[in-house]
Amino acid sequence: MKYNHYTLLMTLIFMINDCMGQTSCVVDSFTVKEDFDPKRYAGKWYALAKKDPEGLFLQDNISAEYTIEEDGTMTASSKGRMKLFGFWMICADMAAQYSVPDPTTPGKMFMNYQGLASYLSSGGDNYWVIDTDYDNYAITYACRTVKEDGSCDDGYALVFSRNPRGLPPVIQKIVQQKQEEICMSGLFQPVLQSGMWKGPMAPVMNLTSVGQHGALIYQKTEFGIDYGKEECGKAVPV
Repeated sequence: MKYNHYTLLMTLIFMINDCMGQTSCVVDSFTVKEDFDPKRYAGKWYALAKKDPEGLFLQDNISAEYTIEEDGTMTASSKGRMKLFGFWMICADMAAQYSVPDPTTPGKMFMNYQGLASYLSSGGDNYWVIDTDYDNYAITYACRTVKEDGSCDDGYALVFSRNPRGLPPVIQKIVQQKQEEICMSGLFQPVLQSGMWKGPMAPVMNLTSVGQHGALIYQKTEFGIDYGKEECGKAVPV
């Protein structure tokens, strides 16, 4: 009898520990970059992976350039290709302005964005910088609607890099951990970067897939880039 009681007790302890070790998916429990510094964040970033929201979203060749204005506010110009009506690929240019609702948490911003064409949408989303080292990678997150239990019903996230050719393995591990912390592990899709930098031919480490537990898988490809046919650039394997 004592053995059965001991077994039951140990089972309960393991169950409690397991539950405590699980990541909370309540949006308000997500942590962001502590003491976020927009001046260090400013500059050019390239998207390597994304988790899309519902509706239209940029598809590939996504990049964003952040600028700090004279009054200290952050603005951005971003571009990428997107598909309209299921077949029409266009180059989309967007502009955004950022505000900080709570100065004690500068990593939690609100973004007002505008499409620089009549067929592109405008609106506003949260813009949370989950993590960044400023020099190599950044992970941003937005939840548009929240369920009754506090988890996200419709949201999106992006993995950014200063280098369009990819991230080193040691940083990929950090990214995977952060994807788990925002309950999006395994939900990211690769973002093709093929024509956002100049040069007649460039070796590119393209993110070809997202493996188990969010691992980023790259493949080296040679691309010839033709900037004369599209504003965003057109990549042709050679």
